[in-house]
Amino acid sequence: MTERLRCVVLDDFQSVALSSADWSPVTDAVEVLSITEHPTSEDELVALIAEAEIVVTLRERVEFPRSVFERLPRLRLLVATGMRNTAIDMAAARDHGVVVSGTASSLTPPAELTWALILGLARHLVVEDAVVRSGGWQSTVGLDLHGRALGVIGLGRIGTAVAKVGLAFGMEVLAWSTNLTVEQCEQAGVRHAGSLQELLSGSDVVTVHLKLSERSAGLIGAAELALMRSSALLINTSRSAIIDQEALLNALRGGSIGGAGIDVFDHEPLPADHPMRSAPRTLLTPHLGYVTEENLNTYFSHAVEDIAALITGTPVRVLNPSN
Repeated sequence: MTERLRCVVLDDFQSVALSSADWSPVTDAVEVLSITEHPTSEDELVALIAEAEIVVTLRERVEFPRSVFERLPRLRLLVATGMRNTAIDMAAARDHGVVVSGTASSLTPPAELTWALILGLARHLVVEDAVVRSGGWQSTVGLDLHGRALGVIGLGRIGTAVAKVGLAFGMEVLAWSTNLTVEQCEQAGVRHAGSLQELLSGSDVVTVHLKLSERSAGLIGAAELALMRSSALLINTSRSAIIDQEALLNALRGGSIGGAGIDVFDHEPLPADHPMRSAPRTLLTPHLGYVTEENLNTYFSHAVEDIAALITGTPVRVLNPSN
């Protein structure tokens, strides 16, 4: 009998990988093991997956540089959830004979979480929940969204979905990104901000929906944060590196902005002593933007398809093609 291949699923924090999809098409040929603890070093990562021919990695949390591929001679397939992953050295994977395959990913979960953070901050839901549970009653005054200005940085598919909800709330919505045109804004029913500075200074809520790139990294620093209204809320469900984290901490501690709803961090999982954990006026979630039942079903169902395709010698959704 042919020995089965080994597949390791990383960062399965909720232990749902095996129940989120039908793995039976590949279980005759593949033994699947899920890991619920995040590897904290390259050595720990290599130790976890050294015997695996297949690895499934969740989003961009685990780094796969060339030095990792050099230590994994057995690895044949790396499944990256989503169709874009900046944490994987695609060329190094290709050089070491590793196919990187992706999966589909829904746009609605991050858009919905964005509004959970906006509403949670605007109405002080965490604070008031704690007050009620401790025997108290009203302690804060909420922020009306109707009639306020929502600034959307990045009017792609997620940003557009967020903007539509803002319009439904009766907000004035303005948008900006480097290549965004007036015509695109008109099609979405929003106002084009002539510059990032105009958007930041003119918005009561600012939400970031850009891909991380050399152009977007560090886009919002101390000078940009200083332009925001002292009552304004800043939401980031995109990538932490788009906002200078030290500048953001200083703005929150100094009270120069009203608050921040953050789902993405410079280190994930967030270390216990990370300063963001104690930052004032924040609503923090542990990178939940993609973590919904339907989205995980898609991730793992497509992971099964990727594995089955590799076994038959016809890889699909390849992110690092050889030509």
